[in-house]
Amino acid sequence: MQICTQCPRKCRCDRINTFGFCGQGEKVKVAKVMLHFGEEPCISTKKGCGAVFFAGCNLRCPFCQNFKISQSDSDIGEEYSTAELADLFKKVQDMGAENISLITPTHFSHSIAKALEIAHIEIPVIYNCGGYESLESLKMLDGLIQIYMPDMKYLYPESAVRYCAAADYPQIAKSAILEMHRQTKEMVFDGEALKKGLIVRHLVLPGIYRESIEIMRWLSENLDKDSFYISLMSQYVPCHRAADFPEINRKIFTAEYEKVVKAATDFGLAGYIQQRSAATLEMTPEF
Repeated sequence: MQICTQCPRKCRCDRINTFGFCGQGEKVKVAKVMLHFGEEPCISTKKGCGAVFFAGCNLRCPFCQNFKISQSDSDIGEEYSTAELADLFKKVQDMGAENISLITPTHFSHSIAKALEIAHIEIPVIYNCGGYESLESLKMLDGLIQIYMPDMKYLYPESAVRYCAAADYPQIAKSAILEMHRQTKEMVFDGEALKKGLIVRHLVLPGIYRESIEIMRWLSENLDKDSFYISLMSQYVPCHRAADFPEINRKIFTAEYEKVVKAATDFGLAGYIQQRSAATLEMTPEF
């Protein structure tokens, strides 16, 4: 933590005494723990997903629906030591959850790995992230994570610079997803519940659906189509600082989303699509 390089930004800041881009210090900060029934069906199931929302983020997108906890000025959440975090994971397991979903965990990945080693969790652990991951951190998590659920947000550096100040996001995300795929190898189900695998999420943004189509193309050309799922999200709602970016200060058009869905289908990808009614903030937890 004195020279933090947990994520690709490699701020090299002393998180014991200050904050990096993620806005977080040395101790893990958890903003909310809940049984979540609004995730993909194979994740939520009838039992619910044991969602652990971490404070802070190494991307800080201006349109983030969880901006109340993801942005650096947030004071929401409680701090946990590694041992306390391990106990928290056990409590989530005892809630009867189908799995434990670590939401925005990237900037705490080292502490999370240690906590998982202590906790010996018996249900699948999901790494639910923005896709901007270092290979070193992912390899450290190998064997501790059963399900990876990254975003693949952008394919072009111009978009990545504009919306998350990370020109290298496309290449980093590609490498990260390939490593996640190497670790999981295939989709393993027990009935309707996913026990092991990779789900790549993509949120379709207003005006740049052609970039979304190229993301579908890249996934189809670089991963075995039967070994992962795509989750195409239509839930974009302009919030937080979206008004500062006029081109995304609206909901997506149905035609935009349908073109991306058609492309994913044409490329032979399997997974989930959303109803257009999902474009609300109703499923966003109260923090």
